[in-house]
Amino acid sequence: MGPIGVFDSGYGGLTILREIRKVMPQYDYLYLGDNARAPYGTRSFDVVYEFTLEAVRYLFEQGCDLVILACNTASAKALRTIQQNDLPKIDPQRRVLGVIRPTVEVVADISKTRHVGIMATPGTIRSHTYELELAKQSPDIKVTGEACPMWVPLVENEEYDSPGADYFVRERIENLLRRDPLIDNVILGCTHYPLLLGKIRQFMPEGVHIIEQGHYVAQSLQDYLRRHPEMRELITEGGSVRFLTTEQADAFGQKAAVFMGEPLEAERVQL
Repeated sequence: MGPIGVFDSGYGGLTILREIRKVMPQYDYLYLGDNARAPYGTRSFDVVYEFTLEAVRYLFEQGCDLVILACNTASAKALRTIQQNDLPKIDPQRRVLGVIRPTVEVVADISKTRHVGIMATPGTIRSHTYELELAKQSPDIKVTGEACPMWVPLVENEEYDSPGADYFVRERIENLLRRDPLIDNVILGCTHYPLLLGKIRQFMPEGVHIIEQGHYVAQSLQDYLRRHPEMRELITEGGSVRFLTTEQADAFGQKAAVFMGEPLEAERVQL
């Protein structure tokens, strides 16, 4: 038995962990941020896969039987390969889940116009994973992706609520809706973006619904564990959370507190 592992290339996955803990506070969690090699969004498929697999193996070694890739880039570029090729060799009883499918399942149900926008990192947009997943769920939905390369740096540098963020947020939203004015739902396809939510709401036209991943990923995970009691029985229930980073622990703790909304301490590890 062990905790639920939560992995991200940096800080963004903390927004997912925060929502999961709201829904299921009874479980133990182990968060790993590969901050020393972030960002993943500009890296190749092969490199993201290699880094993500290293992180998954590490969390398995720490006793996690279930690992959540709380990172859109890792979910887009590495999840399927790890699930299909690596898990059967490592341990077919263990599971690795991502953040894209739960989000896609929601938007497929609620879009009225059947026109959906994705705002994400360049790597996630280039992967076309959202389009592929939505095509499986609802082939009638038209998907338009908009890469937002400056949004993560704004968040990482704690400029997400500054007047300087206005231009970069407004520009990308206007560009997306100019390309498809019929969009009625926009997925925030990066776990950093909830910190920009105030700015995004300010510039998103009324009537366009913004889909944040954290809530839906948490609900999906709760449902998954309800349907898989054999996995639920492998998770310890002490209500604890530990934070690991591949960067300096003090620096991680200071920035991570912004994402978690509470002070925290981290430990430095090597993958």
